[in-house]
Amino acid sequence: MKQYISAIIFGIAIVIAAYLLGNAVINRNNPQGNISVTGLGNADFTSDLIVWEGSFSKESSDLKQAYKDLEADKAVITEYLLSKGITREELVFKAVNSRNNTQSKYSSDGKYMGEEFLGYVLTQSLQIDSKNVENTEKVSREITELLNKGIQFYSQPPRYYYTKLADLKLEMVSKATQDAYARAQKIADNSGAKLGDLITAKMGIFQITGQNSSEDYSWGGTYNTSSKEKTASITMKLDYKVK
Repeated sequence: MKQYISAIIFGIAIVIAAYLLGNAVINRNNPQGNISVTGLGNADFTSDLIVWEGSFSKESSDLKQAYKDLEADKAVITEYLLSKGITREELVFKAVNSRNNTQSKYSSDGKYMGEEFLGYVLTQSLQIDSKNVENTEKVSREITELLNKGIQFYSQPPRYYYTKLADLKLEMVSKATQDAYARAQKIADNSGAKLGDLITAKMGIFQITGQNSSEDYSWGGTYNTSSKEKTASITMKLDYKVK
């Protein structure tokens, strides 16, 4: 009797083992995996907003005279810029900055004897925000003409921006996603598999670099403001199931 029971148990064990082994073979021959791909989207564009800043100064031992001279220069600068096509709405003068101009005094034997007051230095800066990029760019190059009017004007390099950046970013995300999908589909086709559902999608850093420049991408994102002609790029990392 015990022999029959042992035989029955042994037979059941063989059946279970055969089932598990067969199922393992099926799973091995039909693996479920993932494909991870990164797509790139980029576009060239031209800045549609220019920001240009400059400053001018006057010095006098009399504070009231320094203000009077500064106001006279301001009037000449305003007239000049308006004559060049800059509008009053684009032109913003900032608050006047005042400081004392001094120089150190020393005795004949080199001992420090304090500071000597030379006068008051008043400085005013201005900023022009304009969508008339080409004209403002031209004016920034010709501003040295103020020297002929006796005005020392300190000009900074213009900065260039794009006001439709949000729309451009959406366009780049779409391009990067399409590029990543095409890469994933190609990988699946080459491996004899079928591309399944999208599992995750992660957006990379949005980068803006100057065209024909040697700028490097940054982990935190690059935002070029020195070039009028720019290139925007973004990456999308997608994970797909594989059937």
